[in-house]
Amino acid sequence: MEYRQLGRSGLRVSAVTLGTMGFGGTGWASPVGQIDVEGARKQIGLARDAGVNLFDTADVYSNGLSEEILGKALGSDRDDVLIATKVRMPMGDGPNDAGLSRHHVIRGAEASLRRLGTDYIDLYQVHEWDGQTPLEETLSALDHLVQSGKVRYVGCSNYAAWQVMKALWIADREGLTPFVSNQLYYSLQARDIENEIVPVAVDQGLGILVWSPIAGGLLSGKYRRGVEAPAGSRHLTEWNEPPVYDEDKLYDTVEALVAIGADHGVSAAQVALAYTMGKPAVTSVIVGARTEDQLADNLAAAELTLSAEEMARLDDVSAQSLPYPFWHQAKTGGGRLGPADLTLLARHVPR
Repeated sequence: MEYRQLGRSGLRVSAVTLGTMGFGGTGWASPVGQIDVEGARKQIGLARDAGVNLFDTADVYSNGLSEEILGKALGSDRDDVLIATKVRMPMGDGPNDAGLSRHHVIRGAEASLRRLGTDYIDLYQVHEWDGQTPLEETLSALDHLVQSGKVRYVGCSNYAAWQVMKALWIADREGLTPFVSNQLYYSLQARDIENEIVPVAVDQGLGILVWSPIAGGLLSGKYRRGVEAPAGSRHLTEWNEPPVYDEDKLYDTVEALVAIGADHGVSAAQVALAYTMGKPAVTSVIVGARTEDQLADNLAAAELTLSAEEMARLDDVSAQSLPYPFWHQAKTGGGRLGPADLTLLARHVPR
């Protein structure tokens, strides 16, 4: 297992993170598993044997049950690993039971600590943008948690590029603890974050944690053109996270994954994970599975390295159109582009 620096922090995290959305199996978690404490212990054991040191959860997963199960399953081993959790989503019906107000952030952290059975959270992430709470208020609350020792690092999730930049600027201006990471959806099925969010991460030294790197199973190899999916599988039209906008491109991408996987003797899912792990600013990909066999397959992706030619093949088959002003910069920028610019433009410049 490779360990990578999380943004500009001194923290090293495994290139693969175990996601625990399936722990509990109610509410948000119901589509991705109904894993109890014993099942969680088995998954955690497999992950730790593979070198995983980061475990990601959220207060809203199974309405807090995911955190409870993770805490119980880790038990006395808690201090040997890193726990990441999140706050922002509704945890009740009250007017202050959601969002990123100082009230909800601090209350959410204290509730997560109780459920996890620990006295500190390694990485506390704001789960989603809150356009109604001033960033100064949110960042001040997060800084308070860090200064009190309840949280060690803070990050965001699902933040747009301008939202990240504004948060980093305010933290710098006010002397508050800055975000070290942004947890985002990123896969061969949808590479939207390459347009602006990845360049910001490269420029600002922000780590990217990737959720759903196999696109909720779409890139696993079981969804192929002209092949009936296994019984019980969802139809493409039933996906909303992530939504499928171009079925032909998806099927072309899956065929490339299957072919490259066959060359290496591995699954299409492993190839999809290795591709995402190899992209700029990506610190770790978050994997979760219903079964131990699925998890073992996903964890094995940490040992797979794709060649430059294989990465280019996958880049080409999954490429998205370049929006303005980036197509103009690619055309006229010449030799005045920096490292952050090139993360976006390199895939659109003729090879």
